[in-house]
Amino acid sequence: MAFKVGVGKSDFEALRKSDNYYVDKTNIMYELVEETDNQVTLFTRPRRFGKTLMMSMMMNFFSIKKDSRDIFCDLNIIEHKKFCEKWMNQYPVLFISFKDAEADKFDVAYDKLKNIIADACKNISDLMDGDAVDADDKKLFARLKAQNGTESDVQNSLKTIMRMMYTVYGKKVILLIDEYDVPLAKASEKNTAANQFYSSMLDVIRGIMSTALKDNEFLEFAVITGCLRIAKESVFTGTNNFASYSVLDEDFSEYFGFSEKEVEAILTAADRKDKADVIKEWYDGYVFGNSYVYCPWDVINYMSALKKRKDAKPKNYWKFTSHNGILLTFVERTDFDVTEKFEALLNGGTITQSISDELTYDTLHASEDNLWSVLLMTGYITKADSDEEGETVSLKIPNREIASIFEDTVVAYFKNTADTSELSRLIDALWEGDEIEATRLISDLLWYTISYNDYHEDYYHAFLAGIFVGRGYSVESNKEKGLGRPDILLKDKRNRRAIIIEAKKSKKESDMEKDCDEAIDQIVTEKYKEGLYGYTQVLCYGIAFFQKQAKVKKLYNQA
Repeated sequence: MAFKVGVGKSDFEALRKSDNYYVDKTNIMYELVEETDNQVTLFTRPRRFGKTLMMSMMMNFFSIKKDSRDIFCDLNIIEHKKFCEKWMNQYPVLFISFKDAEADKFDVAYDKLKNIIADACKNISDLMDGDAVDADDKKLFARLKAQNGTESDVQNSLKTIMRMMYTVYGKKVILLIDEYDVPLAKASEKNTAANQFYSSMLDVIRGIMSTALKDNEFLEFAVITGCLRIAKESVFTGTNNFASYSVLDEDFSEYFGFSEKEVEAILTAADRKDKADVIKEWYDGYVFGNSYVYCPWDVINYMSALKKRKDAKPKNYWKFTSHNGILLTFVERTDFDVTEKFEALLNGGTITQSISDELTYDTLHASEDNLWSVLLMTGYITKADSDEEGETVSLKIPNREIASIFEDTVVAYFKNTADTSELSRLIDALWEGDEIEATRLISDLLWYTISYNDYHEDYYHAFLAGIFVGRGYSVESNKEKGLGRPDILLKDKRNRRAIIIEAKKSKKESDMEKDCDEAIDQIVTEKYKEGLYGYTQVLCYGIAFFQKQAKVKKLYNQA
C-alpha cells in the first residue's frame, strides 16, 4: 500500500477508512479502564498533540451505535480479547467538544456553546423516539436542540442527555469532553474589570461539569482533555474519583506525541529515512513524564510535504495553531525580568523553575512561576530531564521550531523597547557611511536586547530589519536583486538613495573582519545593485555578528 498521510484528520473512523497512516495509540483504552479506577480522567497536553483524534478513537471503540471491528481489526487493542468483548461497541457514548466555544464577548461564546450542545442533541435525536424517556426530559431535550434552553437547562444539559441515554440503552454512559477549557481560555484573555467575561463563563462551565460528573448515577466513566488543568475547586468541585495527568506525569505519557521509534517507522514507510536528523532537530525534544516525544502535528505536516517533494524543507507548522502573544507579554513584564532566562533558553541552555500543573485562568499572569507553568503546559518549553520530579524542574526549548517562535518574540520585544533616538543615530551613521559609529551603535543595541547567539543567521537578519521597519523607508528582506537576494535593502525614494546590507554570523570573534569582506564580495559578485535605476546614491555594507558584537564595513568603491 502506498504511504498516505492526511493533515488535520481528527476523525478516527474517516482516517482509518481512507487508509491513512496511523500511529497506534489504542492501548490507552485498556490501560485507562483495566489499570485505573478513575471515574473521571483529565488529560492535559498542548494543542496539536493528538487529543481530539484520541477522543474520536475512544468514541468509535466504545459506542454502542457503532460497529468498529473493521477499523480496529489490525490494531494493538485487539490483542486484549476479553477487554474487547466486554467494552467494544457496548456502551452509550456522549462525545462533545468545546473547542469552538470561544469569542471576544460572553454572549457570542455562550451562543456557540449552546450551538455545540444543540448539535450533540441532533446527532442523537433518536432518543426522542418511544415512550420510555421521561416527558419532561423530552421537553428539555427539545429546548436544547432548538437552542432555546435557559442557562439552567444548559448547565444541566449533559446530565439530562445521559439520563435519557441510560433510559434508552439500559447502560451507564461514557462521557467524552474534548478541549473543555477553550471557553475559559478565551474568556480570561478578554476579561476586564468592566466586562466580567471570565466569571460568567466559569459559572456556566462549572455548572455543566458539576452536574455531569458529580454524583451522576448515569455515568460509567468520563475522559476529558484540555491544555491546562483548571484547579479542581474552580471547575471540578466535589467530583469523586478524579485523576489528572499533565505533561509532568509518567502515567499515559507515551500516548500523546510520537516516540522516536514511531517516527522511524513513519520514515521507513514513506521511504524518507534520510530525513531522520532534520525531523528530529525541528520537531522532537518534548519530555512528557518519562517519555521523549515529537509533536505529531508537525511530523504529519512535514511527512505530507515530503511525500510531494523529496527535498521539502522543514517549516514552522506549529506557530500558526496557537496564540503566541503570551511570550511577548511575558518578556515585557516590568514587575520581574526574564530576559536573562530567555537568553539562556535561546542559547540551548536550561533554567530551573518552580512549576505547578494546577492553575486557574484568572491567575495565569499573577506571578512569574505561573507564567513559566503555562509555557510548559502549552508546549513552548519542556522538561529538560525525564527523571526530574517535584515542583522545581529544569526547563528548555524543545526544538528548532519552537526556538524560532522565541526568536520572533525577541525581535518584537526589540521593536517595542528599543531607544528610538539610538535607532535614528544608527540610520544616520549608515547614510553618512560612518562604519565605526554604526559598529558601536549596533553592538550597543544588541547588548541591551535579548540575543540569540548560537543558532542561525535569521535572528540577525530580523534584528536588522526591525531597526528600519516603520521609520518611513521601504524595507525589503531577501527579495531577489541582480543574481541573488540581499539580506536587507533599504530605499529612501524621496532622496533617491538606498542601502544594501549583507549580514553574516561569525563562528568566532576573529572571523568578523573576514566575514564582512565576504559579505561585501557577495554584494558585488551577485550584482545586488542592479535594478536600482534612478537612485543617485547606493551604499553597500557587510555586517558580521558574533554573539552580542557587530562589525560594519562598507564597500569603498561605491560607483
